[in-house]
Amino acid sequence: MPSQATRDEYAQLREHHLNNRSNRPLLDLATARSRCFQPDWEQADIVKPSFLGAKVFNDISLGSLAERIDWSPFFHAWEMRGVYPQILNDPIKGKEATKLFNDAQTMLRDIITHSRLTARAVLGFYPAQSIDDDIMLYTNKQCSEVLTVFHTLRQQSDKGASRPCYALADFIAPLESGKCDYLGCFAVTAGIGVDALVARYEAEHDDYSAIMVKALADRLAEALAEFMHEQVRKVYWGYAPDEDLDNEALIKEKYRGIRPAPGYPACPDHTEKGPLFELLNVPKRIDLHLTENFAMTPTAAVSGFYFAHPEATYFTVGKILRDQVEDYAARKGMTVAEVERWLRPNLGY
Repeated sequence: MPSQATRDEYAQLREHHLNNRSNRPLLDLATARSRCFQPDWEQADIVKPSFLGAKVFNDISLGSLAERIDWSPFFHAWEMRGVYPQILNDPIKGKEATKLFNDAQTMLRDIITHSRLTARAVLGFYPAQSIDDDIMLYTNKQCSEVLTVFHTLRQQSDKGASRPCYALADFIAPLESGKCDYLGCFAVTAGIGVDALVARYEAEHDDYSAIMVKALADRLAEALAEFMHEQVRKVYWGYAPDEDLDNEALIKEKYRGIRPAPGYPACPDHTEKGPLFELLNVPKRIDLHLTENFAMTPTAAVSGFYFAHPEATYFTVGKILRDQVEDYAARKGMTVAEVERWLRPNLGY
């Protein structure tokens, strides 16, 4: 899942798209695919991960995660717009923000000291190749037996012939390249125990603390996603072993690779969480579950994909036409009506 800085950028991109879509005709799917992002796969730096398959991480220190928290979104959750730490000195919001921050620190210390929450993660790496807009995962590095398939969506906005129409599949080596590439998958949560804490505060009619603990669990989950991604880059996948970035640079994502999440602009279909959770056996391994609407419970959780290509970038799929909806429905084995329901905000017809 992208950081808050990236999500803010997404919001700007969405607004820009809405303001300019009348000037941006949509391409038919065949033309959009002809404008796919095409890196030089002959020269591609494809690094094999240190292990293949899934691995579970249970003993994750909440204290180490607390040091990585991006506090700006914490204030946003309380409808206080601003950037930490500058918001603490804001002439209008500073006093209230400081009190809120101090209360958060007190509760965070209590959570850590008494292990009131548990952080868990599962991640996996798999041999992969792309076929058009699909990503095929394999059981072996010979890419001879398909394990599962992830379906991605392609931009259809006409940005000019010189600019690519991205799909996430573009960042995985295509079948015809003959290259064995890799895709990472992950799910993390820092919310094990949060429901009991919230219930306790609500029973005490302490709504402030109930909201506070949920906000802190969310921040810890985001910090855990950032921490695991760093470990992936430097150790578990190891394509950037010499990376040396401070926390501010990490928050701004000044590193190689991306971790898009189903339900976000580059991968707007929440139903892709289904095969992701099945592949990693998430419910059994870390007690993180999906509702019938593909929301995660506990909600203090992040799941998604790791792409290692140096030119992989976040983007917004934006509006799509019926030809892509029909193609996507056929690929996923869904009806057009089902796809339209899940992708309603993206429909350009």
